[in-house]
Amino acid sequence: MNFIEELQWRGMLQDATPGIDEALSKGVMKGYIGFDPTAPSLTIGNYVQVMLLDLFQRSGHQPVVLMGGATGRIGDPSGKDKERELKTYEELDANLEHQKNQVRKFLDFDRAGNPALMANNLDFYQDMNVLDFLRDVGKTLTVNYMMSKESVQKRLETGISFTEFSYQLLQAYDFQVLFQRHGVRLQMGGSDQWGNITSGTEFIRKNLGEQAYAMTTPLLTKADGTKFGKSTEGNIWLDPEMTSPYQFYQFWINADDADIPKFTRYFTLKSREEIEARERELAGNPQELKRLLAEELTVRVHSKEAYRSVLKVTELLFSRQAGKEQLLELGEGELATVASEIPCFRIDKGVLANGVNIVDLLAEHTAIVASKGDARRAIKGNAISVNKDKISDHEASISHEALLHGKYLMVENGKKNKYIVVAE
Repeated sequence: MNFIEELQWRGMLQDATPGIDEALSKGVMKGYIGFDPTAPSLTIGNYVQVMLLDLFQRSGHQPVVLMGGATGRIGDPSGKDKERELKTYEELDANLEHQKNQVRKFLDFDRAGNPALMANNLDFYQDMNVLDFLRDVGKTLTVNYMMSKESVQKRLETGISFTEFSYQLLQAYDFQVLFQRHGVRLQMGGSDQWGNITSGTEFIRKNLGEQAYAMTTPLLTKADGTKFGKSTEGNIWLDPEMTSPYQFYQFWINADDADIPKFTRYFTLKSREEIEARERELAGNPQELKRLLAEELTVRVHSKEAYRSVLKVTELLFSRQAGKEQLLELGEGELATVASEIPCFRIDKGVLANGVNIVDLLAEHTAIVASKGDARRAIKGNAISVNKDKISDHEASISHEALLHGKYLMVENGKKNKYIVVAE
């Protein structure tokens, strides 16, 4: 595929320096994107840039991932209206190792001809003292040039420390070092990085007398104008412990219909012909377009097994046909996911040791019903079930033997009200 044309049909090309088309056409080019380990996991917002590297590799070029072991210790002012809170070195190192493993899942580091490469910019600076930095790096750009960058301009009123002001120099020098050590001629990133990236091309021009290139993607926003990857609960993380595969899947299923064409183009690995044919076929069925995108991304970011697990949880929660068989198929982790999605009550496991009366369980040990009278009326009305078994007798006793995986009970009050009881 032609990399530039691929980005254009996907709407993923914001800015690019002149001559990049011709440079890319001359053979395999190395291009990099930097990732600062300021969070414990990559987010779906970071995945936009991972997709850019993936498409770059699929176009026959060589992607380079630069982990910000050094820049993460400083803090990038781009897109920030106030000073970042610095992380400890131990926290940053742990984050970096985790993010390295995440990236390895999405790029091919063994591909013949154009394998992905990974570097850590801490290696560029750990043996450099402050005087070397000021002489070799700080002399390259004038303060006037640095002040003209949007990331700095936006902070002049609220204030910017020398530490964050110097970030631009570090990112620019990173590009120079990668050019010298690995022949990297292209830096890519989000549009908020344009100033930092072009500072790098300036470093290479002034210090090495060579030409390098820059390219950015638009910052992805939703139809309502809010930043992509944000929800009321926070970021959509690529770590299943931070955003479960079920929550990840539901993010796409619950997306605004108007966002799906853009989301699909940013995140699918299917061809333009496949996507446009699918959109014509499903023009009146946006929910199916969401489901197909949710499936593709859940499988890729998590796994086929995780996707099958998501479907089982989804069927239990939303299908009226789901019965005891579907409930018993769920593993302990899947039941934990269910417990995070519907009202959950925690009780002492000892309550069930000798059996507990169903009325007491509903009204005293949980708040599934408001009173014992309500419990008896619900049982009489055939509304209560435990683990998909109807309870018809208000004298019924629930024991520890009913616990699924030794821990969970699913209680229903009517067709719509589902609860999980966790015995600990």
